[in-house]
Amino acid sequence: MRQQKILVVGSSNTDMVIQTDHLPRPGETVIGGQFFMNPGGKGANQAVAIARLGGNITFVCKTGSDIFGHQAHQLFEEEGINTSFVFSDSKNPSGVALITVDSHAENCIAVASGANMKLSPADLERAKEAIEQADAILMQLEIPIETVEYVAKTANEQGKKVILNPAPAQPLSENLLRNLYLITLNETEAEMISGITITDDESAIQAARKIAELGVDNIVITLGARGALVYNTDICEFVDSYKVKAVDTTAAGDIFNGALMVALMENRSLIDSVRFACKTGAISVTRVGAQSSAPYRSEVDVFE
Repeated sequence: MRQQKILVVGSSNTDMVIQTDHLPRPGETVIGGQFFMNPGGKGANQAVAIARLGGNITFVCKTGSDIFGHQAHQLFEEEGINTSFVFSDSKNPSGVALITVDSHAENCIAVASGANMKLSPADLERAKEAIEQADAILMQLEIPIETVEYVAKTANEQGKKVILNPAPAQPLSENLLRNLYLITLNETEAEMISGITITDDESAIQAARKIAELGVDNIVITLGARGALVYNTDICEFVDSYKVKAVDTTAAGDIFNGALMVALMENRSLIDSVRFACKTGAISVTRVGAQSSAPYRSEVDVFE
């Protein structure tokens, strides 16, 4: 049976991470942290997660023509990702994220987007072959919103499954929402789009119902340690999380989304796909870093 093809359109960053006892307050300097430099960016994190889980993955992104961009391209190839549409920008630097992680695995992140915000609809026109060949497309919001809207409209018109992880949170047009097969959101993102504050299970359901009314057929709201809500016209079900000791939550959502894509492309049900994604995400938070925390399929399959 033909392996279904996944296309990720999104960002690539280099993450510079400092682990500290606590997150610094404004004006405070925290001494004694540990420093790591890791490949990151929501799109790249998702693409690497998909590759490590055995998915057939092509990645569209734009990096600078600098050492960070060259390193990213090499790493994508080493992971087995199709890099035919990784574009290089000679005028803008590669994206960089500065991340502080505290002893409770909470983080704060500042991003200089660089070439990521130059990934344009014209670039995607050059990558139309990748859209045509894909069975499903996964995107996030660390690239221009007009590029996301262009891909969603083009792919949906071709009958492709379009999945959006609307992170970082921002308002979305109803035209974009109507072109989606599935949207995966955390509580903050769900609150922004639905206008409903999530405080418990019932308010999470109300938020999902509101998002469905805006035109999205399938909604998954991740609820941290409480698991995830799966909602459509036939399903309203909570999926439990796996209990682990978290050391770094950076990229946990990205790895969740990558795993969800792999499971869906294996023709698993939406509920079973979310269970697989919860398991994969749980493993990732026990490790430091973004792409470095993405587990391989053999690790997920034996995880209980």
